[in-house]
Amino acid sequence: MNDRDHYLLGVRPEIPAARITDDMTAEEQFQNRTLRPVIKFQNNLLIAAFKNYIRKYKNSFFDLSLEKRLTYIENAIQKDIKFRNSLKGMIIGQFTITEYETYIRHSSALNKRMMGMVIARLKDQIQLFEMEALV
Repeated sequence: MNDRDHYLLGVRPEIPAARITDDMTAEEQFQNRTLRPVIKFQNNLLIAAFKNYIRKYKNSFFDLSLEKRLTYIENAIQKDIKFRNSLKGMIIGQFTITEYETYIRHSSALNKRMMGMVIARLKDQIQLFEMEALV
């Protein structure tokens, strides 16, 4: 293992609930071993990126009901390709070389899992996206 891999693995949070068993698919194992810790580690950056996204679109987010705000989060990530790719880059950039090699073999399925997890994380923290929180 090279220094970069060692440092990347060393800064990731441990997630005891993210169990890995032999009967899981390769994608499930990757999700629990790599995606969950990386997304948790990158949480503050993901939040900052979404706050910037809200500002970029002239704060229209704040005119929406709670239900529509949740839909806005989904649409921003699923339909805005540039934004989605930016978020993916924030996560993929934290992979070790071995993890990246696994990722590219299963990228389609892992991208769906990754973006689903990011959407859920942002929705769970929607209170951070209030107007006064963006100042």
